[in-house]
Amino acid sequence: MLILAFDTAQGALSAAIRDDDGELASVFELRTRGHAEALMPALETLLAEAALGFGDLDALAVTVGPGTFTGLRVGLAAARGLALALALPLVGVTTLEAIAEPVDVAAGTIVSSFDAKRHEVYLQAFSAAHMPLTGPLLADLDEVAAHLPPGPLVLVGTGSHLLMDLLKERGHEIRLADTRPQPDAAAVARIAMARLSAEGVAAFRVPPQPLYIRAPDAKLPGGLDPGAVA
Repeated sequence: MLILAFDTAQGALSAAIRDDDGELASVFELRTRGHAEALMPALETLLAEAALGFGDLDALAVTVGPGTFTGLRVGLAAARGLALALALPLVGVTTLEAIAEPVDVAAGTIVSSFDAKRHEVYLQAFSAAHMPLTGPLLADLDEVAAHLPPGPLVLVGTGSHLLMDLLKERGHEIRLADTRPQPDAAAVARIAMARLSAEGVAAFRVPPQPLYIRAPDAKLPGGLDPGAVA
């Protein structure tokens, strides 16, 4: 199985190619704008580095949010277009799962979060074995502790700096993960590969939908809500 994964949903652009034996090539760059112009050239460069073409791929994976409205739709539109043109399965992975996946802990709870502004964070908790303990949610900073189990917490993501002192005050043992706070397509590819192996290719023939936990602030021409047409 040869899979291409990419992410443009938060503050980076990344892509990775892997097969059953491991990663073949990857790219990661911090980027808050210009995803639309940079994505396809990055994918073409990555495939060339691995001496592959789009026709060699067996599956695709992409992040589905939470993320910025523009960045999220850039990645999803590209992934859906490629999946349709190449007749490939497409696996959707949340950005909260993606940042939790590289975190290696023996015990405790992994807390993935992104700064959602407005005194809020996008949040999800995972066990040390990376099993979800909560669903993805939007939480007011003052209410975060109510969503988390007791015991040691390992924080990852751009919301970590907002949570650290707050959770310490509530008696939690806290440490920061030493992994990237932005989603990395290498992790997206690993998650997708595991799901394809467990559920089969046929389970991913329907394109994934964007995960909008908060209604997008942007409005399309005519005042349409972009979440309603995603």
